[in-house]
Amino acid sequence: MARGYKQKRRAERQEETRQRIVEATVDLHGTVGMARTTVTQIAERAGVGRQTFYRHFPDELALGQACSGLYWERNPLPDPEPWQTVTDPRERLEMALRESYAYHRQTEAMISLAFTDAADSPIMAPYHDHWRRAANVVASAWRVRGRERLLLRAAIGHAIAFPTWHSLVRDQGLTDPQAVELMHRLTCDCRDTSRGGSSSSPSR
Repeated sequence: MARGYKQKRRAERQEETRQRIVEATVDLHGTVGMARTTVTQIAERAGVGRQTFYRHFPDELALGQACSGLYWERNPLPDPEPWQTVTDPRERLEMALRESYAYHRQTEAMISLAFTDAADSPIMAPYHDHWRRAANVVASAWRVRGRERLLLRAAIGHAIAFPTWHSLVRDQGLTDPQAVELMHRLTCDCRDTSRGGSSSSPSR
């Protein structure tokens, strides 16, 4: 019985150590970025030795996956499923833009560094996949096919993306509501132009 207790405590301490390493890495990734984060920095912040670090994370991918998992758990991506309850396509688009831009603002520090250091890394694949699915949900409100759907889907994917939001609010100086209004107009104009019709104003 005593042996079982000791084994349990040992496993708990190992998990606590692993968690400290992951949390230290997430903090560093959010302040100095992935490219500038070193094993020495992580070990010092976590209060462990380098050998202990490598016992828990023998390769960079394993550490990256653990860190991204913790970060997404603390900062859950916006759920596009409720958007499907909004049947009006323009209203659905506006809802998606508002929620997406609020999330981009919330996670700006980390995602800016992630796009600089690891945009094409496997650990970012779930992030990119999420926004592709989100764009598909928004686009599905429009009953269009062929070239019209291709253009519309591309416009929506661009509109809700982090780099688009970042450019509008940081480079162009728009507020989030202004950025939502602009991308709503441009996206709806793209749809109307592809049909050869006139553009419409965004919903208010």
